[in-house]
Amino acid sequence: MRIGFDVSQTAENKAGCGFLADQLIRYLLKHDRDNEYLLYPTFYSYRHHNYKKATSVDVPNCNVSFRNLSFREMVNEWDTTADDRTQWLGHPDIIHSNNFSCKKDHSARIVYTLYDVAPLVYPQFTTEENRIVCFNGLFEASLYADHCIAISEYTKASFLHFFPHYPEDRITIIPLGVRENIVAITDREIIKKRLERFNLPEEFWLGVGTLEPRKNYSLLIDSYMEIKDNRPLVIAGGKGWLESDIINKLNKFDNKEKVKFLGYVSDDELSALYSTCFAFVYPSYYEGFGLPILEAMHCGATVITSKTSSLPEVGGDAVLYIDPDSKESLIEKMYMLITNSKIKDLLKSKARERAAMFSWDDAAKITIDVYGKVIENRAWMEDK
Repeated sequence: MRIGFDVSQTAENKAGCGFLADQLIRYLLKHDRDNEYLLYPTFYSYRHHNYKKATSVDVPNCNVSFRNLSFREMVNEWDTTADDRTQWLGHPDIIHSNNFSCKKDHSARIVYTLYDVAPLVYPQFTTEENRIVCFNGLFEASLYADHCIAISEYTKASFLHFFPHYPEDRITIIPLGVRENIVAITDREIIKKRLERFNLPEEFWLGVGTLEPRKNYSLLIDSYMEIKDNRPLVIAGGKGWLESDIINKLNKFDNKEKVKFLGYVSDDELSALYSTCFAFVYPSYYEGFGLPILEAMHCGATVITSKTSSLPEVGGDAVLYIDPDSKESLIEKMYMLITNSKIKDLLKSKARERAAMFSWDDAAKITIDVYGKVIENRAWMEDK
């Protein structure tokens, strides 16, 4: 098989979609030396000027498409309406879309990654442009995708709720794993060196994720300010949309300097943050999977997160759960960790055990099996 694989969101400052595409292709190529892979550094509407930094893997059965084209030439090509892009895409047998695009202007079969349906459930938490892009991609997937890979049970159920016409047996659940660059660190000197540019104390509360309303930083800041703990609150994540609401919230407090925004951090820095934080707090309203809590557990962090969407699938009994609409709920759990070291130690132990249940090796092997079934089962195409 020749598999066209979308890596368009891996160019730089990766978030969830980019991390999935990056790790999945690396592990696919670790386990699959029989099939040929074509990597697409730009893919339909998603184009990044640093496309040459998109993920590539130096193995014989992997090539990067569009190598000889300038960024402008690629943009012009994607913007030109075409009835059949099969030749342009390198004559793939399968195209695996990882950025919400699901166009049927080629002869390949389509495998589509289902992250979440957050823009449909919480439209107020995103921009109009993002809502349109995501809805169009999800709707087109319900029409054209030969198979969907859902990153959680919750995502599968949510997709079928909004698009009940899609055959359930064409959705395979493939949980994610921990990125190979996220590692637990116990050496205090290594941690200190990796975090020296931030000037942090030895203990702090930690939040990680793009600055956007869905992550519920407003609740985190409100609750943190009320507990009056001496440890600072540290938030690591790039700017998203509507982040000004978070800054405006913080400016209402006299001691706003206790909250530190680090911006986008490297994997080395993130590993150190997870490994040394007093607790990782993730009060998100909605997640397709919840990769940060898996990473935090892998590094042995004590985790507080929301009992919503897919998060209990990842956290199991190794984390403390809250109601993301309740400040009292979060404050209660934060006080619990401050006052009860035994619970904190127990959760740290459970966290590592829970995180070990998730594997990119397993994800890649199941994905390879999906590719084979898509090619073999011609009835899927005939039924559509």
